[in-house]
Amino acid sequence: MLSTITATVPSRVERLAGSGIERIPKEYIRPEEERRSIGDIFEEEKIAGGPQVPTVDLKGINSEDLEVREKCREELRKAAVDWGVMHLVNHGIPEELTGRVKAAGEGFFGQPIEEKEKYANDQAAGNVQGYGSKLANNASGQLEWEDYFFHCIFPEDKTDLSIWPKTPSDYIDATREYAKQLRALATKVLAVLSLGLGLEEGRLEKEVGGMEELLLQMKINYYPKCPQPELALGVEAHTDVSALTFILHNMVPGLQLFYGGKWVTAKCVPNSIIMHVGDTVEILSNGKYKSILHRGVVNREKVRVSWAVFCEPPKDKILLQPLPETVSEAEPPRFPPRTFAQHIKHKLFRQSDQEAAHTPKPDNDDDHQSN
Repeated sequence: MLSTITATVPSRVERLAGSGIERIPKEYIRPEEERRSIGDIFEEEKIAGGPQVPTVDLKGINSEDLEVREKCREELRKAAVDWGVMHLVNHGIPEELTGRVKAAGEGFFGQPIEEKEKYANDQAAGNVQGYGSKLANNASGQLEWEDYFFHCIFPEDKTDLSIWPKTPSDYIDATREYAKQLRALATKVLAVLSLGLGLEEGRLEKEVGGMEELLLQMKINYYPKCPQPELALGVEAHTDVSALTFILHNMVPGLQLFYGGKWVTAKCVPNSIIMHVGDTVEILSNGKYKSILHRGVVNREKVRVSWAVFCEPPKDKILLQPLPETVSEAEPPRFPPRTFAQHIKHKLFRQSDQEAAHTPKPDNDDDHQSN
């Protein structure tokens, strides 16, 4: 059922941004050491030198030409090993469909806040699906410059259409079709990553829950213009807990990856889907595939919107640990056995831990961050 508005609903960042303020409240100001690395995202996107997030062309992923197929698969595998994030082009999902998904999400956020509040979630009660803003329960205790809409989109029998936006009218149809096609893309990617580990192509998909249990959760992130973008973040630095994360955006830059000891800004690649390897696949591969630290930067000129879909294993049914084939005397297990639910709690509440040097960085992930 839709949530009712109560006095405990946090103030929306959109309302704050539209109030005419010239200075952001102290709760949104990042620590000084973090602010040193926040620059102008538009200028940083123009930088041509230095490391660049790889672009992987999936056109040949299932080509009958062995050489073409292997070249494509090797590029995907290499990007997963080196970066853990990539722009996917020729991914097989029609531009017309991704355009509908974007139009539907922007249509929802284009409504008055009072309309969106009809879909407000109740994080305090453990109900994270719906319209929300980040509470101050993250790693830093600071607030983030974003509002969002979060809900499960696949499998269909695990979705709750009663909380999906009724406006725009195409929201449900576009999102359901996108979920089906994205799920098929996840199967293709997991098959290539399995083969890259010397496993049967269906192995990783089976290990993360298969068609019945792997959940696809969508989070539409809405980052309003910020009067002091050099002081704030849309989403703080984190790794995704998912197996894979797929991201669309409205071609406004904002995603940064921590690579080679510094923050690298992802360029906007037309008709691409950004894909992250998440902690789940990093753990199963014993660290051979990377779950990269990343964050979202805001700006004072343009609203940024992104559509992140997290492909997540069931919370308690599967034990996440390095697969036996990825472990050897030279490469002992880097991660202890944990369920997905235990992994999330470990990241949320860990202060110190013997394996902290190897485990992905903390993530304030009650509602599944990304950029």
